[in-house]
Amino acid sequence: MNKHSRWKRRQALTGYALAAPVLLGTLIFFALPFGLTFWYSLTFGPGGQTFVGLDNYAYVLSTRSFRLAAGNTLRFLGLGVPLILVVSMLLALALQKKFAGTRLFRNVLLFPMVVPVAGIVMVVDVFLAEQGALNAVLEAVGLSPVRWMESPAAFWVLMALYVWKNCGYNVILLLAGLNMIPEELYQCARLEGANERQVFWRITAPLMRPTVFFVVVISVINAFKSYREAFLLGGEHPHTSVYFLQHYLNNNFNNMTYSRLSVAAILLFTGMMVLVAVLYRMQSEDGEAVL
Repeated sequence: MNKHSRWKRRQALTGYALAAPVLLGTLIFFALPFGLTFWYSLTFGPGGQTFVGLDNYAYVLSTRSFRLAAGNTLRFLGLGVPLILVVSMLLALALQKKFAGTRLFRNVLLFPMVVPVAGIVMVVDVFLAEQGALNAVLEAVGLSPVRWMESPAAFWVLMALYVWKNCGYNVILLLAGLNMIPEELYQCARLEGANERQVFWRITAPLMRPTVFFVVVISVINAFKSYREAFLLGGEHPHTSVYFLQHYLNNNFNNMTYSRLSVAAILLFTGMMVLVAVLYRMQSEDGEAVL
């Protein structure tokens, strides 16, 4: 073995040694638990005693509680992600103009991210509880009080919290993408007589596609985190409009029905992977990914 071959072999072994802790951690904390969860989804009984194939999947998909949780989750994603994307983009475009107080406004937008979830829930309770401030105002003007978190309004309360808490981070990401677009492109477009709408759709929108893709993925992940607020405000069995897949998972864990829990977890994971794959495919051009 010549000197060059020994050097390449030593370099390869060094790379494997440096990567080993990460690979080992991924195997222990991700791959093995996922494999065990998948096995539980195909079995029945303590410790996966009896192999039942896809019977657990058929049962879970046929239950009303799972369909309700999946429908609410999809509804929250379908409404919340486009809404926060539009709001974030409008704010990012406004901040790009660099008006007076831009720096202060950026800090204000990021403030919700550092507020503890428990603190947010306490404030919401103060305003929306049955004896809260909002119902006091309604009673003062002669209207009946509303049990906000025990009515369909609970869904929109969570939606507002989701947009308020995560919008600032999206704005910063989108603003970074906007600032990376060369100013010369805008100047050339305006010299050619393009108006603001044409500039946005012909220059800004195409060049922002990779950033928007990343923001959408982050928004989807943050949408699933809204379960924290839903659980703290509504408990294990909230109003049906805010009964999400995470509630279904948590309740089956408490009931120790691990086969149903595993099925729901696998279906949730598969759904998220399909969604991300579709979004990733939408960003491709001529079969080649943008990112």
